[in-house]
Amino acid sequence: MTTEASLPTIDLGRDPAGQLPAVDRALRQAGFLLVTGHGVEQELRTAIRESARAFFHLPGAVKEPYAVKVGGRGWLGPGAEANGYAEGTATPPDLKESLSFAAEEPTGDPAVDAEWFLPNTWPAEVPELKGLVEEYLARMRTLSDRVLDLLGLALGEEADFFTRHTRHPTFGFNINWYPGRDRTGEPEPGQFRIGPHTDFGTVTILDRQAGKGGLQLYTEADGWLDAPYDPAALTVNIGDLMAGWTDGRWRSGRHRVLPPPADAPAEELMSLVYFYECTPGTTINGIESHAYLRAQLDAITTE
Repeated sequence: MTTEASLPTIDLGRDPAGQLPAVDRALRQAGFLLVTGHGVEQELRTAIRESARAFFHLPGAVKEPYAVKVGGRGWLGPGAEANGYAEGTATPPDLKESLSFAAEEPTGDPAVDAEWFLPNTWPAEVPELKGLVEEYLARMRTLSDRVLDLLGLALGEEADFFTRHTRHPTFGFNINWYPGRDRTGEPEPGQFRIGPHTDFGTVTILDRQAGKGGLQLYTEADGWLDAPYDPAALTVNIGDLMAGWTDGRWRSGRHRVLPPPADAPAEELMSLVYFYECTPGTTINGIESHAYLRAQLDAITTE
């Protein structure tokens, strides 16, 4: 039987000095940790979920005008992604829908702005969502830099070791809706709500819900384990750019989201997933960060 992974909970409101060894250990072993003291109110997260749920429950024909491909700003419908593709795992498309948003404040470089800083699309059917998400994005930007400062110290460097490269960063934000089996039908063999993969950027900050068809993480020592859940905490994992930045000392957190469970066919979950990156043009150990990001986004697109 699958057991629950053990991850440290880091209180961002405390002096970090005594917590740095636990941060380093967790990121070496699993690439994941939990954080409290993050300052993001539950009321904001709940309001986003309620608004997004109203959109996801609309008929497909109403959502279709907002449809985009991976990396776009809008609605990612059923079958749009197969995250397992990024690691070379042949899986059926992921059993989810997403509302996807990203950085939009232009840099002044036309080529960079045309690819990475475009206006977001806001569904007219849920007009309250725009203000809620913009508030959340502002909180996540600040929180991500706080986490990166902590990681700089945990690596034995200055606090701004990473954040000196986030002066004008790109980021992505997905509201992932995982409908129940009563909507998706029977999963295909090897099909997940999100297939096994690692994230692509620096840090991902996740607000998740507990469920039978929920998040699992992978370690070489224990294989796949259920991710621990604490409603007061946010889940942080590092991505490929961060793993590269540390010369592989820290591992990009491999994870997946289980298929909708047969014994709870109406279970639907929603995750708020903020993917933080860095300023375009940043080179990490000889790899141009955004060329890598674009290649990985293209890799998980099913069409």
